[in-house]
Amino acid sequence: MIDLAQLRKNPQQIKQEIIKKDPSYDVDLLVNLDAEFRQLSLEVEQLRKEKNELAKSVKGAVTDDIRQKSIEIGKSLKEKETLLVDLEKRFTLQYLSCPNTTYSEVPVGNKPENKEIKVFGKKPTFNFEVQDHLILGNNLGWFDFPAATKITGSNFALYKGDAVRLMYALTQLMITTNLKHGFDLILPPYLANTKSLESSGQLPKFADGVYKIQDEDLYLIPTSEVSLLNYYRDTIFEEHELPKRLTSWTSCFRREAGTYGSAERGLIRIHQFEKVELVSFTKPEDSLSELERMVACGQEILESLGLHYRIMLLAGQDTGIASAKTYDLEVWMPGQGSYYEVSSASNCTEYQARRAKVRYRKDGKNEYVHTLNASSLALPRLMVALMETYQQKDGSIKLPESLLQRW
Repeated sequence: MIDLAQLRKNPQQIKQEIIKKDPSYDVDLLVNLDAEFRQLSLEVEQLRKEKNELAKSVKGAVTDDIRQKSIEIGKSLKEKETLLVDLEKRFTLQYLSCPNTTYSEVPVGNKPENKEIKVFGKKPTFNFEVQDHLILGNNLGWFDFPAATKITGSNFALYKGDAVRLMYALTQLMITTNLKHGFDLILPPYLANTKSLESSGQLPKFADGVYKIQDEDLYLIPTSEVSLLNYYRDTIFEEHELPKRLTSWTSCFRREAGTYGSAERGLIRIHQFEKVELVSFTKPEDSLSELERMVACGQEILESLGLHYRIMLLAGQDTGIASAKTYDLEVWMPGQGSYYEVSSASNCTEYQARRAKVRYRKDGKNEYVHTLNASSLALPRLMVALMETYQQKDGSIKLPESLLQRW
């Protein structure tokens, strides 16, 4: 969540910063609901005080005047308390839906304004007709999408044989790299409650994109960022304990509401996918350098695999609700003829920490930490890039030595 104190102090300035992130967000409604809620809360507290004082003032028999005044106060208090409950719900929903503001270096605009920061390698060339991963995988017996559809439904994958071995080899490479960069390995639950998804910013904005467990206050995690962030929910660190760095490998589950073209068949966009995640908790002054550390982890993995990629600094409207600055690592996929994101690294400043109440002691005061997260990396798309980049004329795939050593 954004800092309401700053919004109250500089409403026009904060409004302009929020609009740069999401022009459709109604900042005026948040400002008005905040003012109304605070005013009504004061009125309710005043009536409660009057009711208590009236009760204390009665020494003997209750007079008709006192009885009538008590009835009037009680009636007014009940009405205002009912209004306050409704107003609090409306305010909370609007407040939780408010996006984070961005750093000044983040480009203004949407996807067309994303800025290319770095390019590694060159697009591979072929002296034969390039196949996409779906054709390659089916011919090699790596996938069985019809079986996945029969077992579960559309947009799920079933991996076989060498595809499974490749998945585990990639996972081992990522975890080893992340441990080297100082991240501690965690295996969290694959289910999370409402509070956990609210803390990370998934709810209420992305309620349509997550899988809810019927009759339970539980959801399948859309990313292990949710689990890792909430590992330290309601925690107050000592300053010397920061930074805290966590990494995990989990399956992730997303409904991916919407329709997508034939170019996004196969593993490009599926409802369940495996991902290695990074999450960090830092002091505010260290968060930008921590973001670079996270990006470096992804770069090291991609470069060890010899894949052509680029780093994009996302424009404000293309960043997630919680992020103040995001880099995407996009890998070239020859069979798709396009770049696709395999990692998104975000500095969420104190937005998530404010929701999750993650703080640290500084000079005798409790201050909010900054939280960061990054994919390190999304495994199915990385598999696509490897298959399509290292395909051979006969339809086989010649994987790099850095992977075969882990086979």
